[in-house]
Amino acid sequence: MKTFYLDTDYAYDFDLYGLVSPDKEYKVAWWLNKLFSMHLTKQKDLCYTLPGREQLLVSNYEFSTDHSIIRLFRNRGVGTSTIRKPFLLPDIKEYDYVLQIAGSTSKLSAQNFINTLLRIPLVQYVKKFDPQLLKFKENLIF
Repeated sequence: MKTFYLDTDYAYDFDLYGLVSPDKEYKVAWWLNKLFSMHLTKQKDLCYTLPGREQLLVSNYEFSTDHSIIRLFRNRGVGTSTIRKPFLLPDIKEYDYVLQIAGSTSKLSAQNFINTLLRIPLVQYVKKFDPQLLKFKENLIF
């Protein structure tokens, strides 16, 4: 029997930032809302079923307009898990949160955006990532 494989290429046309912050996600979302005059709201946790029938739950906040979608994810899984790598993006496990910005957003350059994020007292470090270079970038497709 002949086997066929589906080969698809996804467009990773969004900006991706990793944030280091030891605080709870609702506090980080509140500061982002305050600083950027938006309204990130808690969405249903994302559930990934991994090989071996293990599930990974990821906390998810979202703000959408007609032209853009901004998502804040906690990089570490919610609750207790027996998964060896309980991260949304194990490539960047050093970062507590992932900020995904898709569509037309602000007029700030990447460095100015990072500097603005660093004005949040809860955020210790921010780095921009190229989604194409991440091994587990498929976890960001919804």
